[in-house]
Amino acid sequence: MAEKQESRPSRPESGDSLTNTTSQPPAREDHGLGGIDEIVGFHIRLAHGAAYRHFTETFSELGLTQKMVSVLWLIAEHPHIAQADIGRRLQMDRATTMAIVNRLEARGYLVRGASKLDRRRQTLTLTETGQNALVEAQHAIAEHECWLKSRFTKREVTLLIELLRRIHE
Repeated sequence: MAEKQESRPSRPESGDSLTNTTSQPPAREDHGLGGIDEIVGFHIRLAHGAAYRHFTETFSELGLTQKMVSVLWLIAEHPHIAQADIGRRLQMDRATTMAIVNRLEARGYLVRGASKLDRRRQTLTLTETGQNALVEAQHAIAEHECWLKSRFTKREVTLLIELLRRIHE
């Protein structure tokens, strides 16, 4: 990992932009992609694929998906949260949310209960088994995040998150 960091080109540490201030255009590597290399969505797809592959490798022994971990994490931080609220917060449709909750319940990671405020709504709470699975998943997430963040400076990580939020919010 240290070799990867040392081989990175230096990046500006201060200022609000990462623009080139010299009169020469930045040197570009020829990837043989032509015009596709200038398409933001293409690079987002490639970055997503790389991050997803690493996540999958990191989580292979846990048998959990990104969405399952997100659901467990939300329930842990918001005990008795309604299933519909999870779907809204994670931007998932009702069918996907229900399928994930059903799988987690079948594994003994959570229990459903009736809402004290609205009997039509079901609330979700982690079991001890679910809490233990979440702790394991959080360790794997920390490893995955370290891998991702090692490619950037702290300032770039903050900027990257800000820029990605502009796309999905």
